Amino acid sequence: MSSESVFVPLGVAVLTVSDTRDESSDTSGHYLVDALKASGHKLVDKQIVKDDIYQIRAVMSEWIYRESIQAIVVTGGTGFSGRDSTPEAVSVLFDKQIDGFGEVFRSVSLQEIGSSTIQSRALAGLANNTVIFCVPGSTGACKTAWNGIICEQLDSRHRPCNFVGVLKTRQSTGF
Repeated sequence: MSSESVFVPLGVAVLTVSDTRDESSDTSGHYLVDALKASGHKLVDKQIVKDDIYQIRAVMSEWIYRESIQAIVVTGGTGFSGRDSTPEAVSVLFDKQIDGFGEVFRSVSLQEIGSSTIQSRALAGLANNTVIFCVPGSTGACKTAWNGIICEQLDSRHRPCNFVGVLKTRQSTGF
């Protein structure tokens, strides 16, 4: 998709969905922030919201609209417990779903946690030329998703393709 041979830093936002975590205990969100910065991307925003469909949608809608954000990583709320609602909150915002993301995440995760991976409802999609990845809330799952999939897909040098070419342009973001 992208024909660039140089790294293009992206503006990334991280959303932690949790009823129990706060900034001091958000190890998954902190891991993602450190990983995206280490990869050369810019953290534009980071928030924690309760596992509530409307709170999630409110933050996501604002971020999807913002020109400075090309990618969003959401951690948490992808399981089957009573309040897990990230897929229901986010999927309706997608212009296009990235079906392969959940499939590949569960395939990679199978090697790490066995059949328990079927309880992950990891998903991804594009909305307003912003790529959105939703992953489970454990730090291990965030590492699996970032290192196994997301990092390469946000790298303009990754071949044969990546998502950088379909995201909001650098000119509109001020990078």
